[in-house]
Amino acid sequence: MHLDPPLIGFARLGTESVTEILGSRLGAALRAGDILFLEGELGAGKSTLARAILRAMGWSGAVRSPSYSLVHTYATPRGVVHHLDLYRVGSMDEALGLDLDELSRGDSIGLVEWPERLDGSIAPTWKARLEIDGDERRLELRGPLRPGFEAILAHLNQENDA
Repeated sequence: MHLDPPLIGFARLGTESVTEILGSRLGAALRAGDILFLEGELGAGKSTLARAILRAMGWSGAVRSPSYSLVHTYATPRGVVHHLDLYRVGSMDEALGLDLDELSRGDSIGLVEWPERLDGSIAPTWKARLEIDGDERRLELRGPLRPGFEAILAHLNQENDA
């Protein structure tokens, strides 16, 4: 079992545009070797956050949820990003068929929806836990306390002070 990354903060994500702003800041902070777990129930905003991250990394093409293909790979100007959606994976044996070693090599970034399907086989660098709270979404963000996280923390605090 892996330890969670350090807590960065919490935010209310009242609109999709707030989620996109936070995703763009998070996308700016991610670097090669990072693995971001996107946790939360259906409709919580995981794919919206992943789309905003990819946009922040310079991807201008379509961003589709990898629900059926399980993995989409994007060659962004900032490097390769693998976006996994493991919702349809029924067991760790099925997940092993996805070549998860690619995520751990260190030269790409991984965005993993439904990471609990991995049974702790991969350690995240970042964790974004999204929850539905009435008409809003709430986010708990965990990650490395390194350059770039200050903008994310400031945004989280701004949202909480509003």
